[in-house]
Formats: sequence, structure tokens, C-alpha cells
Amino acid sequence: AFAQNDKYTNAMLPKIALLDSNNSVDEWKSLSNAFERIADAEKTKWEPYYYASFCMVTAGSRAMPTDGSMGDNTKISDPYADKAEQLLDKASALSKDNSEIYCVSKMIHSLRMRGNPMARYMTEGAKASEALEKAKKLNPYNPRVYILEGEDKYYTPEQYGGDKDEAKKLFEKAKDLFSIDKAITPTEPQWGQGLVWYFLSQYK
Repeated sequence: AFAQNDKYTNAMLPKIALLDSNNSVDEWKSLSNAFERIADAEKTKWEPYYYASFCMVTAGSRAMPTDGSMGDNTKISDPYADKAEQLLDKASALSKDNSEIYCVSKMIHSLRMRGNPMARYMTEGAKASEALEKAKKLNPYNPRVYILEGEDKYYTPEQYGGDKDEAKKLFEKAKDLFSIDKAITPTEPQWGQGLVWYFLSQYK
């Protein structure tokens, strides 16, 4: 069994190393497919399904228009969100009450909301907030919770509750938590430090 685990870890680590990279939409999609292949081969491990979902929702985020358009972009957002959700459901079937899984659930609901902000703010926006609250409750020391919360504060216009100063505090909290957030196994989620550095560098 140990040799089997070694094989699994060796398959996972090079792909996990790419999670803090600035990948293109296609690179995120192919990374998602690679994690899904490992997940389907292993069948009992939540992490590869989780990473496959994370990569797919990140691909969807990257594929969205960046011109701030508030129109209907559901044709772009929803296929990515649907696929990411299917993958995340498989992860959560293998690992209940997992803060990391709720973080990605938050990302999926946020992507759906971005598909049509005016129509979906009350529904998907609320679900995104609920998922993040659940992630925080399950593990208040998870730095990724505060990165996602900080991103929301950073990008949301002030009239809708955005606050860049508040965001900075959240990114700093995430940075502090990274110094004590040590994964028990090498395949556990550790992504996010690059994002924290990126956002904090915007305040210089």
C-alpha cells in the first residue's frame, strides 16, 4: 500500500506545483483533466477531484471577459461551473465537512454569479457567501478562506460593499496563516501564497 501511495504522490506533486502558476485557460483545463484522470484511477482520494474542480473553475474565471461587463455571459461561465461542480461533488462524497472543498464551492458559485451578476447576485452570490462561511467555520485557520474573502472585498465596487483597506487586512491574515499552515501530507491543498503576494504588492 505504501508503494501505491508513493506512486500516487509522485503523480500528484508535479501537477500541484503548477497551481500557483499564471496558467492560460487551456493550461488550467488540461491540468484539470490530468487531475481527473488520477482521481478516476484512484477512486478513493478526494484531493485529485478537488484539484480537478479547482483548475476547472479557475479556467472559467480566466475565460470570462475582463471589461467589467455586467451583461449575460452565462454561455461562458456555466459550462465551466457545471463541470467543476460535478468534480467537486465527487470530492465531497469522499471527504465530508472539508473546509477546502467549501472554498472551491464558493469559487464555483462566484463564477456562476459573474455569468450574470444582475440576475444572480441574490441567488449565487448568497450561496457563495454561505459556502465561504462554512469553510471558515470548519477551519478558521485556513488561509484560502481569507484569500477568497479578500478578493471579494478587493474587486467589489465600494457602493456594493467593496473595501480595499479591508481586503488588505484579509490578505495579511492569509499571509500570517501560511506561516503556520503546514500540510500533513504533501498532496493536501497549499495553494494561494502567490495570490497573497500579488495582492499585497498592489498596495505598494
